[in-house]
This record gives sequence, structure tokens and C-alpha cells, in this order.
Amino acid sequence: MTRRAFLAGVSALALARPLAAMPQYVSAMPFDADTVREMARDLASRPFAPRPLIPAPWRDLTYDQYRKFWFDTRRAVWAGEARGFEMDLFHPGLYFPRAVEVAVVENATAHRLAFDMDLFDWTDRAPDLPVDATMGFSGLRLRHVFPGEANAREFAVFQGASYFRAIGAAQQYGLSARGLALRTGDPQGEEFPDFTRMWVETPVPGDDRVVLHALLDSPSVAGAYRFVIQPGPACVMEVEATLYPRVDLDHAGIAPLTSMFLYDQTNRPRFDDFRPAIHDSDGLSIWNGAGEMLWRQLANPVELQVSSFVDENPLGFGLRQRADKLSDFADLEAHYHERPSLWIEPMGDWGPGVVRLVEIPSDREIYDNIVAYWRPRVPLAAGEEHRFAYRMSWHGNGNAPGRPDVAPVRDTHMGRNFEGDRWLAAIDFADHPALSGDLSDVTLHVSSNQADTSDGILQRNPETGGARLAFTFDPGERGAAELRAQLMRDGQAASEVWLYRWTAT
Repeated sequence: MTRRAFLAGVSALALARPLAAMPQYVSAMPFDADTVREMARDLASRPFAPRPLIPAPWRDLTYDQYRKFWFDTRRAVWAGEARGFEMDLFHPGLYFPRAVEVAVVENATAHRLAFDMDLFDWTDRAPDLPVDATMGFSGLRLRHVFPGEANAREFAVFQGASYFRAIGAAQQYGLSARGLALRTGDPQGEEFPDFTRMWVETPVPGDDRVVLHALLDSPSVAGAYRFVIQPGPACVMEVEATLYPRVDLDHAGIAPLTSMFLYDQTNRPRFDDFRPAIHDSDGLSIWNGAGEMLWRQLANPVELQVSSFVDENPLGFGLRQRADKLSDFADLEAHYHERPSLWIEPMGDWGPGVVRLVEIPSDREIYDNIVAYWRPRVPLAAGEEHRFAYRMSWHGNGNAPGRPDVAPVRDTHMGRNFEGDRWLAAIDFADHPALSGDLSDVTLHVSSNQADTSDGILQRNPETGGARLAFTFDPGERGAAELRAQLMRDGQAASEVWLYRWTAT
């Protein structure tokens, strides 16, 4: 039947209708710590079978039509139960053509939630849509009552393939994460695994964490995920991922991050826009197994660009948004200065591999064009179990994880020098004890694999209080060059290692 046949004559916003019950259960099953792993192992032993598509009218919704429906938060899971958390549900359609099962776990039993249009509101211009057995949810949103606040406010969303995102208490949504990336940037194309089922444990009143489990499936692999999520000034997630490949995975991305970088001071002339910068992240940060803290300034190339940072047992990596002032963007609506950074901290040894950065050409800020992840050197063998554990921190600059004893990069400026015969790079480091006082005893290390570089000049930036390193370089007729710079004091690192891939266009 259609929605209008079901609710003929409702008002435009449907807010006047009686408040129905909370989401109803459609089935129940025993649930424990091994349930999802056992499901994933069983899935991987059989050929991949895609889930059924939802009805075509839902799949064919336009973006504007999709937004005419929304979840009624009065019907949230745990609403009115004083548990400190509430959970909303998303309807499918448009970009989400297959339903995701969502269940609530309590007393060692998983209760699957029934799809019900009565959980949603809509405008009187919403289209008539059928509801059948293929219908379900497309994901979920978690909300928390933060200290000093009366109402639950959202802090995490799981929706679409294996994508999810989160924010700290004072942040706006920005970059996203995924459960797994497969063959990102490969010529034969990328495979996107899905979280097909999710279970959320009912939180105990007074607890500051919520636990979510997810079953992942795709033609190449099945997997079980467990997220322990703690909202706060930074949203912290502890993740356990167990993978069961159907085929050997020679290009798997562990803890993948997805973001947007359009331009900043390094490539500003390419864009005709009033804003000085547009990006959700401005750099890739790596704390490698050797103890070096690397900063790779992001780029928006004119051709696909892939960088690999060889490492063994990395201490952490992530995409950062270090530009955190409104004046950095001059955007009163997007609030790019309030977008989170995301740091991945491996829990246990990950062995040899690379932190891989993929930069995709983009001409609009609506497209995510940056991907970063850990790629193990040894392929993940089919028929075996592979476990990875890591901590994720969605944070701002005030609570950034990483190596604390070196000055981080704050800004990178790039352009022609005064004479116009060479390129000039100016790197601003944050005000930091490692670069305090007289800078005359600081050693400058500037180098490039294919460009002639000057020795560099180090000065105090009177506005930021930090140090600025400026140097020129000449790539000659070459179309690209890797640049590297670092500040040392008394033979020890005083700054991050700054890295940049310059290209001719």
C-alpha cells in the first residue's frame, strides 16, 4: 500500500497526530560477544549474495524528495528513559538502495527493529511511496545528553556502505571514516563493502559510552566490527575489526578516512571564490614507527595522485583540520573552522605496510576527494581470520593526539618569489616550547628529490608567535617534485617533518 493510503488526510507536518509507540521489535535472537564474528565467518564461507533492492519509487527519489521525510525524534530508541543516549533511524532511498537491519541488544538478546512509516514525519509535498518486505533502515544516528544540557544532541552517524562520522561536543560534521576500503585508486575500480546489519547495546543509565556492532559484507570479504563510542570534547571510538576474506586481499585499506580538500594558500589562484580556503582537512599526519612526526600538506591535483609512506608498526596517523579560525575560511555558513580532525591509533602491532594517501582532482567542495588508510604489506589471505584494533579520536586542535615535544605545522604558503624565477614555500609552525626563545641555534633541513632548494630562512612570526621557515626551490622542467623540511635543535627534532608534493599545474 502507499503512504497516502495509509495516512490519508494527515496534516502537512504530521505533528498533530497522536504519538505512537517507540520502534517495535520484529524478531529476537540470542546475542553475545562472538555472535557477529560467527555470522561473518559463516558469510565468508559462502558465495556473496547481495541484499534485495527496496522498491523503485524509493530508489528513484530526488535529493529534494528524500529530504521531505525525516525521523521523528520523539520516537527515538530510549527516548524518555534517562539513559543519557537516544538513537534515531534513517529511512532508505536515493543513495541508499538496500536496507540495513538495526537491532537493540538487551539482556543477551538482540531485538530487530521493525520498519514503520509512523516513525517518520514528512511534508505534504512528499511523494506516495510503497512499503513492502524489502523495506528497512539506511542507518542510524546517536545522540547524547552532554553535561550542562537538557536535550540529547547528535554526535555520531552510521549511514551508507560502511561509512560513519562523528564530532566532538563543539564541532560541526566534516570528514568521514569507513569500516574498510578495497582497491582505492586501482585501475580496475574500487569495491565498497556494506555494513548490512547493526546492533546497538542498550546503555546503562550513567554510562558515558555506547557499544555498536556491525556486520560487513561484500563480494571479496565479510567482517565483524565492534565500536565502543564515548562522546565528549573529543569523540573517542575503540574499534575491533575482524575480517574473513573470500579472496586474497592484496589491496585492503584498514581504518580508512575520507575528506575534502579543494584549496588553501598553496593553490588559491586556481579557484575564483571569495573565501581564502575551502577544505575539511588540510594535512595528513603520521607518527611513524621510527618516532618521526610527519605532516604531509594536502593537495588538489589536476591528475590522480597516490603517495605511500612506508612504515612498520605505526604509532598513529590521521587527517587533520589545523585551520581553526573563522578568518581562515571567511565562511559564515559552512563553518569549516569547526570541522574535526580524525586520528587513528593502532592498538597492538600492525606489522609492515604503508600509510597510503589518495588525492583525487576536484572542482567543487561537495565532493570528497581525499582518502587515507593503512595498507598491510602482506595480503590478507582468503579463508583466514584477520584482526585489527585501533582507537579513533575525532578532535579539535585543543586536544590533538600525537607527539607532544615537536612544533606542529600550522600553515603552508606557496607561490612565486619576488623575482619570479623560483618558487617560494613559507611554512608556519605553531608557537611551541621546542622553538621558544632565540632561533639562531635552530638547524634548518630543507631538501628535494628533484628540485634545487635554497638553505632557507627562519624568522619569528609576530602574529602567531611561532617560527616561519621560508625557502625557494626550482624544479626546472620537471612536472613534479617532493619537498621536505624540518627544524632541529641540539641534534633533536624541534618540529614535525613537513612534506609536500609540488606539481607544475
